[in-house]
Amino acid sequence: MPRALVVDDDTNSCSGLADWVRGEGFEVHTAETLAQARERLGQGPIDLAILDLQLPDGSAIDLVHELQERPAVEVLIVTGHGSVDTAVEALRGGAVDYLTKPVDLARLRQALARIRRALELREEIVGLRCELRRLGRFGSMIGASPAMQQVYDLINRVAPTGATVLITGETGVGKELVARMVHERSGRAKRPFLPFNCGAVPPNLIESELFGHEKGSFTGADRQRKGIFERAHNGTLLLDELTEMPVDLQVRLLRVLETGVVTRVGGERAEPVDVRVVAATNRDPAEAVSSGRLRQDLLYRLNVFPIHVPPLRERAEDVELLARHFLDELNQAAQTTKVLSEAALDRLRAHAWPGNVRELRNVLERAFILAAGRIEAEQIPLAGKPPEPSGPGLAIAVGTSVAEAERRLIQATLQQLEGNKKEAARVLGLSLKTLYNRLREYGS
Repeated sequence: MPRALVVDDDTNSCSGLADWVRGEGFEVHTAETLAQARERLGQGPIDLAILDLQLPDGSAIDLVHELQERPAVEVLIVTGHGSVDTAVEALRGGAVDYLTKPVDLARLRQALARIRRALELREEIVGLRCELRRLGRFGSMIGASPAMQQVYDLINRVAPTGATVLITGETGVGKELVARMVHERSGRAKRPFLPFNCGAVPPNLIESELFGHEKGSFTGADRQRKGIFERAHNGTLLLDELTEMPVDLQVRLLRVLETGVVTRVGGERAEPVDVRVVAATNRDPAEAVSSGRLRQDLLYRLNVFPIHVPPLRERAEDVELLARHFLDELNQAAQTTKVLSEAALDRLRAHAWPGNVRELRNVLERAFILAAGRIEAEQIPLAGKPPEPSGPGLAIAVGTSVAEAERRLIQATLQQLEGNKKEAARVLGLSLKTLYNRLREYGS
């Protein structure tokens, strides 16, 4: 039975409306103030909130805006103090209908019938999503392994909240996809989702890109420009490769996260922004703090709800599922019907995938181009394990920091491969862009 919350400070009106709604098949709870309504909402899920606008401790419009963070709650306004402005504000805030007192019972019945149908359709969608998830589909994410099911559980738990999320995982595991799913399953789903790669923007431009700038604030600033925080207002902002952001700029980022306002470069006016921040990094955050790449106070602020995305080698059972998915996409785009042979699948399953899902996607695309109709094992250019450069090993003393060990490994690999950065990135399991960022840090 769907659950309804009736909020009205008139005891008789509240009781009468509750009886009527109960007769339409709802389990009904009541409240006479905003405080009581919030308390009830905190006690368990509600499917429908029926709100009187004028309450002793404030306007129910405030509650309408708060319920935007709960997309599963339908909102119906019933009030004796109606106006065009309040009706428009309520409907913009997410209310499905707006009725004035004395209530037209026929209209109320129609509204409740529409809401019940919407709730039934939502249940059907949830059922279909559960079935798709069992088959390894979770929105745009692919994977039926227990490790990925755990990631899906975490996304479902955190998405409806406003909590900041920190996504960790190796290059190519799909951290941006996880961020998109957090956004798409939140109350901000119809608002902007904007990714910002902190490692792809020159350090001297990051501040302007994030916070915007005023005309004339620096050479080349020939017009005012909004930063990505302002452009993501009411939506979600993904700060990818967070540990690549200059440390001095992290102070200002922390300030924005704590105050909810930005000041453009060269400006003085504080602009309020309502942005949910999701951060992502392929580094160990704790190691990034100890090596001085990430401020500890910023990590505390961002690491409210961590999600770790496992590498592909730790969920080998998903390789075939992913391969068939990518092949289906390629066939659809090219209007072909190419298939994978069992030998080709065996070769894919045997690989360690240092480049993770991104590497698998690229390998499939290359094999697809080479194959006439059936993709054979010899068209999958892989060995049983990722190739390793031959030559002397690298001795690293116990107690060496991870950052220093990484530096030595990268430089030794480049030396062994005679400076071939593309091959070194592939062997190390890094993207070429990340490798260049690391080398820039080392002054190489």
